[in-house]
Amino acid sequence: MPQPPQSYRELETLITAEYATLSKRLQQTARFMLDHPQEVALATVAKIAEQADVTPSTLIRLANSLGFKGFSEMQQLFRSRLVDELPNYTERIRAVRSATGETPDSTQLLWEFADANRAVLEQLPSRINPESLEKALDIFEKAHAIHVMGARRSFMIASYMTYALAHVDKPALLVNGLGGMYGEQLRAMSQHDALLTISFSPYAEESQKACEDAHQRGLPSVVITDSNLSPLARFADVVFVVNEAEVKSFRSLTASLCLTQTLAIALGVRQDKKRKA
Repeated sequence: MPQPPQSYRELETLITAEYATLSKRLQQTARFMLDHPQEVALATVAKIAEQADVTPSTLIRLANSLGFKGFSEMQQLFRSRLVDELPNYTERIRAVRSATGETPDSTQLLWEFADANRAVLEQLPSRINPESLEKALDIFEKAHAIHVMGARRSFMIASYMTYALAHVDKPALLVNGLGGMYGEQLRAMSQHDALLTISFSPYAEESQKACEDAHQRGLPSVVITDSNLSPLARFADVVFVVNEAEVKSFRSLTASLCLTQTLAIALGVRQDKKRKA
């Protein structure tokens, strides 16, 4: 079976190319999905099937015919599109209400976010390769200084990591682009330093350039991202793929913060052990 599309645009292109070969019922389903991407992103299978006037099994058959293991895997591309194309929170809230007909109260949202974050934290240790953890710590330990890059949504994680590294006595510099000086800050990295970059879809251009620059200069690089297909992954010595919780198209940062905290404290333990040896 060919590899399924990796983005909404790829899916749209595939459906267009394969449309004539689909049965009338699958054509009806595909047409509804492309015409109502917000509803597909946010509604349940039963609700989507009802709106498209097909059975839930038809949605699954369409997903399978396009190379997906199930409907939820295909639906994720619609959710990613929503996040990428509706960066304004107010617009996303309106999209949620339009697609689901819901206006969740604050307590309901609190429970949903707490449950979703609990689930990803429970899964995180099994999804992180222990060898990758040790390799990243090797890079950080050997580096004279660690430069930490995280633009936009990832800035909070980068900021925390810089703070945590300072508290385990590891020189760290936050690449924040203050005054538009991303280039100058990256050029300050020496051949004895390392770069940690955090970036999630729709991957910040500044973060991609930082990883590429470090790679071209032969500097060790660690990346925290959301997919092995991330444009940053090919430039990194170590890649951590983190699956964050998502509630109604709003993504959390809980798992990434947990991972960075682990890296910082584990590095501190290593350094303290070495000093006492």
